[in-house]
Amino acid sequence: MILVRLDRHDVGDSSSYNAAMRLCSLILVAPLLFATAAGAREYALTPDSDIIGEIEVIRSVYEDTFIGLARRYDVGYDELRQANPDVDPWLPGEGTEIVIPTRYVLPDVPRRGIVLNIPEYRLYYFPDDEARVITHPIGIGRQGWNTPYGRTTVVSKSARPTWYPPESIRAEHAARGDPLPSVVPPGPDNPLGDFALRLGFPSYLIHGTNDPRGVGMRVSHGCIRMFPEDIEALFQMVGSGVPVTIVNQPYKLGWGENGLFLEAHPPLIEESEQWTVTELTRLFVAATDERRAEVRWRQAEAVILEGSGMPEFVSVEGSVTIAELADEAQTKK
Repeated sequence: MILVRLDRHDVGDSSSYNAAMRLCSLILVAPLLFATAAGAREYALTPDSDIIGEIEVIRSVYEDTFIGLARRYDVGYDELRQANPDVDPWLPGEGTEIVIPTRYVLPDVPRRGIVLNIPEYRLYYFPDDEARVITHPIGIGRQGWNTPYGRTTVVSKSARPTWYPPESIRAEHAARGDPLPSVVPPGPDNPLGDFALRLGFPSYLIHGTNDPRGVGMRVSHGCIRMFPEDIEALFQMVGSGVPVTIVNQPYKLGWGENGLFLEAHPPLIEESEQWTVTELTRLFVAATDERRAEVRWRQAEAVILEGSGMPEFVSVEGSVTIAELADEAQTKK
């Protein structure tokens, strides 16, 4: 299913965001999307499916940009670019069809607590003992300041946090003529925003931001950034001790209606060489451990090369086997 949303309103800074969301009207509503706060995306989980959400298509107005649309629809800037490679992100133009990539294959990890998939620039929160998931876009660590992978917990929460910039960050700012104080109090100049969740990884947080434009990009020094309204909602739902799992899954293979779906994102540039068809075969073996399926491997390769970030159906009859694909590659050498 594709949802079509036709908007004729401006979306500017954060002060007009909530008003703009109230003016939006859905022609169709995704059956698994609950009514929640503006921008929030909450979905029911079903035991036989790894797919949530539905793709939406909107028509832009002249004033739209991908930065504004990302905030309005609670998606990341890079997500929009991957889903709309032929659209100018700064001047989409009046009446341009823009795909909002709001369908997801769930990451291949236990569905508990907070799950962060770094190359997807996305957070999933699975409340305890509830068959639902809440998902939001995130900003992640830029190259050289990578967000760490692994399992940890939320160790503390802070409303209106004070920021104590590490010496490494202060040195970086000083080198470019933008010195930082040793303490940044709460307020509009604090890059942590109004809410922060401190993780068991020393010096790493999930927090808000005073510059929402960076959500959905590699912009931080390793911490996870969220839109102000998203971190506020998450802050109210989670407590200390909630498990946090940070994974590196640019390719996600999961079960949906009638078979397997593949969702592919560009791997982080410094890790791109390790993500090959070999990894795809590993995902296939894991996904078909208990359920059988055939996969069109050439189509799956095309999905990976495109890297649109949207789930594509790759499970069909008459597919090429892994051995045939390997033989073909060997012949081309």
